[in-house]
Formats: sequence, C-alpha cells, structure tokens
Amino acid sequence: MSKIVLSIPGMKCGGCVSNVENALKSQAGVNRFEVALESKTAKIDADTPVSALIAAIQAVGYDAEQIE
Repeated sequence: MSKIVLSIPGMKCGGCVSNVENALKSQAGVNRFEVALESKTAKIDADTPVSALIAAIQAVGYDAEQIE
C-alpha cells in the first residue's frame, strides 16, 4: 500500500471536499483517505496508481498533482 499526498488547489468549500471524497471513494484499491480544505490536500492510502487518483479528481473538476 502506498501513502500518497495530492495537492488540490481548486478546493474552496465543503462541497469541493465532498466532491473529491466521492471521487476517491469510487476508486478500487483506496483504503483510507483524508481530504483537508485548509491545506488543499488529500492524503491517501491506496493500492491504486497515482495517475488513476488524479484522473478521478480531474473528472469531478479539480486539478491535482502529487506532492513528493
């Protein structure tokens, strides 16, 4: 399992957080995640490729990139 941190700069409200959470829930292999509006990040424990997580977030309208 990988620990992945994504920056999601477009999140501006609780609705944005909910959209990102729902996108992550829909991905197979995602075990746990925490989406934080204040830091505009998502911390994810997953057996899913980072590219798939980013694509899922982009599909609901937000840019995302991995923070190394």
